[in-house]
This record gives sequence, C-alpha cells and structure tokens, in this order.
Amino acid sequence: MDEYEKERSKQIEEVVIETYKQEEEMMILVFAQWCVNQELDPEEMYRQAYPEQLSNERLQQVLKLVVSKEEAGDIPDDTVLGVLSMFGNEDLAMVVSEAIAARK
Repeated sequence: MDEYEKERSKQIEEVVIETYKQEEEMMILVFAQWCVNQELDPEEMYRQAYPEQLSNERLQQVLKLVVSKEEAGDIPDDTVLGVLSMFGNEDLAMVVSEAIAARK
C-alpha cells in the first residue's frame, strides 16, 4: 500500500467513525426525547440499564437538545427500541421495554 492509499484509507476510516458518532448521537436523542415524551427521566432510565456507569457525558450533551413533550413529535415505542438495538444497547432496550409494559 503506497502513501496515497494509506492516506485515503485513513480519511475513509475517519469519515466512517464520524458518521457512526453522529448516528449514535441521533440514537441518544431519540431515546432521550422518547423518555421526555413518556414523562420518564432519561438519566434514571440510563442508570437502571448501566448502574456501573456514573453518568454518560454524551447523554448529558444531548439532553440540551431535547424539547418539551408538547413541542416534540410522537416517537413510537418500536422506533426507540429499534434504534437502541441497532447500536447494541440491549440493556437500555430492556429498561425501555419494561417501562412500556408498565405503561400498558
């Protein structure tokens, strides 16, 4: 692999990483907004799923983007569960599933 190919490969890797981070941030936003829409505390839900983590910095950042229930559009339960599963957040998806079951 010559220098051009190495540089090109590095650029592609950086774009993939950045895209993943943006998508992960969108997943966190969907989760947090869904919680607000359901009158649940996103931080508490996260703590239930991951009690070993003190806090999640990215969740803290995304919470600044969350709007009130009245301003937000509806987020179906299946949507939030789908995005959590897509990113391997099975523990958080379980906590969300429990909250859905408790609501019904």
